[in-house]
Amino acid sequence: MKNRAKLTTEKSNLKTINIDKRSTLEIVDIVNSQDMLVAPAVAKERKRIAAAAELIVRSFKKGGRLFYVGAGTSGRLGVLDAAECPPTYGVRPTLVQGIIAGGRRALVRSIEGAEDVAGNGAKAIIRKRLKAADVVVGIAACGLTPFVQGAMKKAKEVGAATVFITCAPQAKKIITADIIINPVVGPEVITGSTRMKAGTATKLVLNTLTTTAMIKTGKVYGNLMVDLRATNAKLQDRSERIIMETTGLSRRAAKKLLKKANGLVKAAIVMHSRKLDLKKALKILRHCEESLRAAIGK
Repeated sequence: MKNRAKLTTEKSNLKTINIDKRSTLEIVDIVNSQDMLVAPAVAKERKRIAAAAELIVRSFKKGGRLFYVGAGTSGRLGVLDAAECPPTYGVRPTLVQGIIAGGRRALVRSIEGAEDVAGNGAKAIIRKRLKAADVVVGIAACGLTPFVQGAMKKAKEVGAATVFITCAPQAKKIITADIIINPVVGPEVITGSTRMKAGTATKLVLNTLTTTAMIKTGKVYGNLMVDLRATNAKLQDRSERIIMETTGLSRRAAKKLLKKANGLVKAAIVMHSRKLDLKKALKILRHCEESLRAAIGK
């Protein structure tokens, strides 16, 4: 697509044409009213988001990984979501990975030209030793980013499952992916500034994908993150409270049990419920495919 002006993400927003003439409070209200359009747009994509989450779950169960690929804001959002998975769900850092055009430097400083070479996207995904069991999620608000397109093309060649997230419906016809998630949030408050509504929509989609996948692979019991790692005071406190809530133990007893379980919340709950030592509790969890509910029968 040569004329980017036709993209929804590049169009002028008629509601904000004279925003520079408004008072501070009026500007805040306008931005807020536009943000209210995001969640309904994401909700319209619920079936495609669910289908993508199921792809990811199947990948994880086959030993596959999830890769996010993007540039600029889209790339940073992918890296952020990937980085949050290990502390929240106790997964290895390689399970969910973010790839951003321009590399690590682009996380804190704009390197806009890095996104313009499709071959760089292909090289970036090759360096990850991509395999057919993996899932690659391309993220591009406009849908046209060469870096992302290059990575997606290489993923297809390898046989990996592919998902594409874009806020530009006009780009769908040139995107080749197993699933296209397209929340249409409309033109931005500031023309072309896709870090705003498009970025918010993307963050919501990414949150939903990994949260759903982690729930379906046994990383959550009820609504509790039972596979978290107590790597700081806040998470130590949360770990103890999760054990207290699921077992009825006192704070002191929960802390003692967590220590016996080497800080493994899920294993601690199995140890208490089934009166086992850590080694046997871990064996049962493996047998139950890491499902705490199956391991304790509740």
